[in-house]
Amino acid sequence: MKRSSLASACLLAIMSLSTASFAANVTVLDGAQLFDGSGKPVIDNSRVVIQDGIIKAAGAAADVTIPAGAIVTQYKGKTIIPGLISDHTHLGQYDATISGSPFNEATIARQLLQYEGFGVTTVVSMGVNGPEFYPIREKLRSHSMKGADIFGADKGIGVPLGAPPAKVGADQLDRPATPDEARAAVRAAAARGTDLIKLWLDDFQGAHLVKMEPAIYTAAIDEAHKQGLRVVAHIYYLQDAKDLIKAGADVLGHGVRDTLIDDEFVSLMRTHGTWYIPTLGVDEASFRFAEQPELLKDPSVRKALNPKLLAQFEDPKWRETQLANPGLKLWHQGLENNLRNTKRLVDENLAVGFGTDSGAMPLSIPGYAEHRELELLVHAGMTPAQALTLATGKAADMMKLTDRGRIEAGKRADLVVVDGDPTKNIEALDHIVEVRSSGEKASLTFTPY
Repeated sequence: MKRSSLASACLLAIMSLSTASFAANVTVLDGAQLFDGSGKPVIDNSRVVIQDGIIKAAGAAADVTIPAGAIVTQYKGKTIIPGLISDHTHLGQYDATISGSPFNEATIARQLLQYEGFGVTTVVSMGVNGPEFYPIREKLRSHSMKGADIFGADKGIGVPLGAPPAKVGADQLDRPATPDEARAAVRAAAARGTDLIKLWLDDFQGAHLVKMEPAIYTAAIDEAHKQGLRVVAHIYYLQDAKDLIKAGADVLGHGVRDTLIDDEFVSLMRTHGTWYIPTLGVDEASFRFAEQPELLKDPSVRKALNPKLLAQFEDPKWRETQLANPGLKLWHQGLENNLRNTKRLVDENLAVGFGTDSGAMPLSIPGYAEHRELELLVHAGMTPAQALTLATGKAADMMKLTDRGRIEAGKRADLVVVDGDPTKNIEALDHIVEVRSSGEKASLTFTPY
């Protein structure tokens, strides 16, 4: 009898320890408004249960049970959204105001922490990645390095004596001169473990004398598909976009900006299932701070700016130079066309993702550019909720990421807590109070990139 009682007591002790251990790993976010990234209506009084970096349950508070012993935090008056996903960025391309900086872990680490501090928990680096990209990606996956998670398009494929104009090392870009060289570049990228293949084929609005020959991009696309990889193409012109869709490109990495899209383009996108990343802010970035220096007084802007970049923006001579740039009119027209084209594609219910080209140049600021992109999507005519859906659930769909982008059971606990309601006022996103990456609280303090 005594032995039986002792055994029972031991069993209860073990069960208690097991329950305590389980509870120690469970966090509950309670009472916030929930925007889950699926496009469904928000839930006013929600409950999100997180265990070991994974969402175990999410929904109306009345429908989700709080596990015994869980750590519960109240978020009444706040809104929880999925971590933002930027489908088009670049890593390690500059430092403060200087382009062409070495592609290295220290520089990229600062950039990824800045993204995370702005609620961007996943980024896709669309080319000009050095060999260090892959070990950094693994460190992030193993949680031995902090910051936004990354995917990428290896070095990418450009044009001899042509695009892209990036100042990068030989190990960051391929410029094949023949179809066979293009195929070899794709196979090498596949062997390194790339997520995508990136092509640059246009002339950067006349800045280069050459464009990629159709035989080269057709070979690259065909080889990529043989390797099980999708192709993202840098475009500007409507005709190039049409030709690339016909050739099998899977994603247009920028919006069409030379003119308004037509019915043929819409039909091609629908028929081929092509994705489209507008990058609305890519042209605006070249003139926004020159035309609106008063923005530099905004704390949400200043926190994103490296002191050297801030000093540049505050310099009247720099502003004068930017405003005298011959490309100014083209930048404005490109933005206007991009806004109208994006709205039409969204209205047509076509596959539109979310990205900014942030990190490609000092004027396109990591994290801040993503917030501005959301504002521009609203300016284009989308509701704030539609814009947020593009930057979360749809952005995950573009990358075929089934483990993130929505707040639901089984997904990574990549979450952003906002003071206010960004589904009604997109600028509320400037008031982030908490970011979680795989359930772990991220620092909102960072050294500006």
